[in-house]
Order: sequence, then structure tokens, then C-alpha cells
Amino acid sequence: MSEKALFKIAIEKAMAQCSRREYCSDDIRNKLSLWGVDNDDIGKILRILISDNFINEPRYATAFVRDKFKYYKWGKVKISAHLRGKKVPQDIISSALDSIDNNLYIKLLRELIEDHRKSVKAKNQYDLKAKLLRYGLSKGFESSLVYDILNEIE
Repeated sequence: MSEKALFKIAIEKAMAQCSRREYCSDDIRNKLSLWGVDNDDIGKILRILISDNFINEPRYATAFVRDKFKYYKWGKVKISAHLRGKKVPQDIISSALDSIDNNLYIKLLRELIEDHRKSVKAKNQYDLKAKLLRYGLSKGFESSLVYDILNEIE
């Protein structure tokens, strides 16, 4: 297959995928690489996809934040780490994280800790607090918020 034909097929396939769901540049770069597209063509394809608004990093980051918070109940730390792993710029990550309502965020963390508390078996209060703290941190919430909520519940 000629290089021009591969380029045309790759861009059409990438456009089709981007029209079905949100992708960031890094996701598409990895897909194009797996399809055997060379690095020069990957750059050209990405520029075309971005200029035609198939790839929009702020839109992707906002959708990612909304979905991970709403459906997976992740905290800002975990969401931010995953977006950094996808090479999304920090300013875009920050603005997307700002879309989370702070009252909902704290309410969700409180509910998660209270629900988890019902199923945790602990020897004493100190052990219970440590397990709940680890749980809150593993969900990606800020340690200061978890501490505050644990002190309120106590």
C-alpha cells in the first residue's frame, strides 16, 4: 500500500473514531502509531484533526473530569494524574477541574467515607481512621479534605 493511501485511510479512520467519542491528542497519536503511520504523518494528521475540531483538548478534559467524578467517584488528585498521563496541558487540567462544584465534591467525599465506614472492620478508632484515610486517598481526594471530614465524623 502506498504511503499516500495509508495516510488517507489513517486520517479517515481517526476522524471516524473522534466523531464517536472524545479523544485527546495523545490517544490518537498512540492509535496512529499502532496502525503503522510514521511520525511525520502523525503530526500532519493531528494538526488536521485539531484544526477541524475533531480533537479539542479542553472539551476532552472537561468530559473526562465530569465522567470520572460522576460515574467513578474519583477525586481531583486522581483525575489530574490521569490527565497528566495523557499529556494534557496543566492549564487545561486546572480549568476542567474547576468545573466540579465544590459543595458536590465535599458531599461526595463525605458519602464515600460514611458508606465505606459501614463495611470496615477495625480494632480501634485509630485503626478505623487510618483505613478510612487510605480509602479516601486511594479514590484521589486531597488529604486535607479527607482529614477534615474524618474529624467531623468522629
